[in-house]
Amino acid sequence: MSDDQKSFDPEAAATIAKVRRMMVIVMASTFVALALVLVVIGYRLFHVKESAPSFADVTAALPAGAKVLSTAVGADHIVVTIEVGGVTELRTFDPDTLKPLGRLRLEQKP
Repeated sequence: MSDDQKSFDPEAAATIAKVRRMMVIVMASTFVALALVLVVIGYRLFHVKESAPSFADVTAALPAGAKVLSTAVGADHIVVTIEVGGVTELRTFDPDTLKPLGRLRLEQKP
């Protein structure tokens, strides 16, 4: 008898079948995990938030005779301090969209 014609004993055949099943399970779970990663990457690429406009595209009109005194940048807002006719005014902007958030006028009472 040649080596090809010899058969495995039943215990060895059962072990080989068990190993093959485990290999199929591992390959299937690896395929699912890889597909999930690719789906997440694709989703992130096609659903990216619109980027903030460049500073050349944004214009903030100041009143006539206004003078910028200072600016400050924080994590969630940009503050510009201006002086208009002797009155100090604080204007806040969103740093992501550069849209105005609010305005605070500091006036002296007579």
